Amino acid sequence: MNKILILLLSIIPMFSQAQNDQRRNDYLDSDFHKAKRAQLRESMPANSVAIFFANAVRNRANDVDYLYHQDPNFYYLTGHREPHSVLLIFKDKQKVSRETFDEIIFVRAHDALKEMYDGPRLGKDGADEKLNISVAFENPSFKDFTIDFSKFDKVMFYDFKNDVRDTKEEGDLFDLIEQFKQKVGYQQGELAIEPQKNNLDIVGLDSLMRQLRGIKTKEELDLIRKAVNISAIGQAEVMKAMKPGMSEAEIQGIHEFVFKKYGAEYEGYPSIVGAGNHGCILHYIDNYKPAIEGGELILMDLGAEYHGYTADVTRTIPVNGKFTKEQKQIYDLVYKAQQAAADTCKAGVSFKTLYETTANIVNNGLVELGLYEDTSNESIINPATGRNRYYPHGCCHHIGLDVHDKGYYDELQENMTITIEPGIYITSGSPTDQKWWDIPVRIEDDYLITKDGCELLSNKAPRKSDEIEKLMKESSIFTDYQLPELKSEK
Repeated sequence: MNKILILLLSIIPMFSQAQNDQRRNDYLDSDFHKAKRAQLRESMPANSVAIFFANAVRNRANDVDYLYHQDPNFYYLTGHREPHSVLLIFKDKQKVSRETFDEIIFVRAHDALKEMYDGPRLGKDGADEKLNISVAFENPSFKDFTIDFSKFDKVMFYDFKNDVRDTKEEGDLFDLIEQFKQKVGYQQGELAIEPQKNNLDIVGLDSLMRQLRGIKTKEELDLIRKAVNISAIGQAEVMKAMKPGMSEAEIQGIHEFVFKKYGAEYEGYPSIVGAGNHGCILHYIDNYKPAIEGGELILMDLGAEYHGYTADVTRTIPVNGKFTKEQKQIYDLVYKAQQAAADTCKAGVSFKTLYETTANIVNNGLVELGLYEDTSNESIINPATGRNRYYPHGCCHHIGLDVHDKGYYDELQENMTITIEPGIYITSGSPTDQKWWDIPVRIEDDYLITKDGCELLSNKAPRKSDEIEKLMKESSIFTDYQLPELKSEK
């Protein structure tokens, strides 16, 4: 073997250990992930096995990949953030080649040259030490893993999407999936017709994960609070920095600078920064408008992801620091609807009740303002959804490891974390007086459900219209920064 490779192989374990030692101490520890595996095992049906695959590496262009993000279920159960891995959790103890275990993980094998380019890998020894899982192997050995899957009453997994690239790496995710398919007798497409065929089950696992992930532990709440605080501070800083002539992308950049300054690794979802009519596009992520105008509102829906957990906070503010009469009327109506839902919110209340609370206030308010004659007209309220053209979406969802996190949408339970986010969006050309056109308003906050109510988590960003106007008068650390002017060179 090449002497350089031998040297690299000898220092990789030390490099990996040094990198891990530099991690902040507020990550979830291996005991948390172990406890979650135990909870899942307890809820699994008799004589079953659950299989989880790591997320695929996604290609951006040519030989450049997107920054890797682990599958939330896989991270929740392992804490492992590397690709090309598979986890098996057994209801009962198994014995294979004198090994007895009820869980096993296969992780990426060491590769000195690749690790020089992309960073160290845990490997088997690192997985043994860091992940606290009963048995760990490097993934090329999964091919010869001899357990008989036909003996289980249920083999539970999420169905495959056929969107994983085959790389040259032995035991990559493509190999792991294909080898698993062979081991369990999986035929592509058959489970779409019969979700549970023989002992293969692609339905039951998700309900178990929803039950687990919908209720947050103290450790999770600590991380969610941090993500929410970071996101709310970003909103507040932008309120102070906002002025006409700035671009949507510049506003996005200030938010995300704040995220990074506080150590958030990612954005929880693509940032939405829409001025004027752009704010009426619910998932507008182009953020390209080069110069926002003084009379416009700007809708900013952004969330920091901190150690896997994401916030989801939206504020709508006047670009010039002062709401017009019509903008303020719509804004205050949305705020009234949100606050009424928050006042209703507690364990035992249904998600449906929260939506109906906001919808009733919005619908009646729009009638009072003259946008509708009444709310009984079927041309106003969609009979299928009960939603009107100006408030077309729901008001609540779980947050956690996903921005739309796993959880059930029946009754609220203590220690759920949810959003409340009513909105009104009046686009150009709407069938109402032109003075209302191009008014988008969404107010979205994050809440912790308690036994007797709910706790507002995102209170570091003002919500009331007069409080927003007051903060926007304050000076900003971003006001005086100047960059060199770019001039075209002939």
